[in-house]
Amino acid sequence: MHAQADHHAASPHAGWTDLLEPDDRSAVEQVSAALRRAVPTGRLGVAFSGGVDSSVVLGLAVHAVGAARVVAVLGVSPSLAADERTAAHDVARAAGAPVVEVRTHEGDNPEYRRNGPDRCFFCKDELFTRISAEVVAAHGLSAVAYGENADDARRPDRPGSRAATDHAVLRPLADAGLDKAAVRRLARAMRLPSADKPAAPCLASRIPHFEEVTPTKLAQVEAAEAALRRLGLGDLRVRHHGDVARLEVLAEDIVAVATPPLRDDVLAAVRGAGFRFVALDLRGVQSGAFTLPLVEVRGA
Repeated sequence: MHAQADHHAASPHAGWTDLLEPDDRSAVEQVSAALRRAVPTGRLGVAFSGGVDSSVVLGLAVHAVGAARVVAVLGVSPSLAADERTAAHDVARAAGAPVVEVRTHEGDNPEYRRNGPDRCFFCKDELFTRISAEVVAAHGLSAVAYGENADDARRPDRPGSRAATDHAVLRPLADAGLDKAAVRRLARAMRLPSADKPAAPCLASRIPHFEEVTPTKLAQVEAAEAALRRLGLGDLRVRHHGDVARLEVLAEDIVAVATPPLRDDVLAAVRGAGFRFVALDLRGVQSGAFTLPLVEVRGA
């Protein structure tokens, strides 16, 4: 476990709630009241990734109980890209909370490596277990919260939610009915750097289900995506299909990616990460591309 406190951190700017519409202001009050009830005297840990959902939970926690009683807990493993780790620290600094890093070992679990549709359960279960074992006592936590929003709660491809239930982890955004659009509005009002950040699922989500998750595959995906972002591409996924990298980019980027000179740079970037072939998916970026078809069939 590694703690990193930023002594120059400051809570979200004063008066930010005045920028909100009445419904959003009411939801903020609901979340704040719930968090104060959860930690009347102790501290709150926020399972933190740097994404917009957990960032808003972190900002609301600072707003509700004060920066001195909040800690962001960042799980670090081969499934977390180095760029995402750095960005998470920047967001926590903007929210006004110190970061505690915990090393997670989901890759030691054969069920996680097996990579079924429930892979995220084992990842979240490992994170929440590590928080309970290493952070709760050391940092005086009375409760832990995470960033499930109301849209997530309605989706069938979120097995991590079961792990949260098993560990009694709070989900204040979902409980207050805050969907993704509302979460982004709050993030903008708090001036969080993640406000318009595209979703960035863990690197293991790029590997088709029932194909083993390995550090080598995760490193290939991370290297390819980092190289593509250096070319100026924003929201993207590199799906790992053995020698083939299936590239998903925004619809408005497809033509440019398929056309010289960018095409040649994209090929070089992805091949440089260890892939032999590059396929461009004409559907563009897809959330839950591997998981949703399986859970929808199962639920039919």
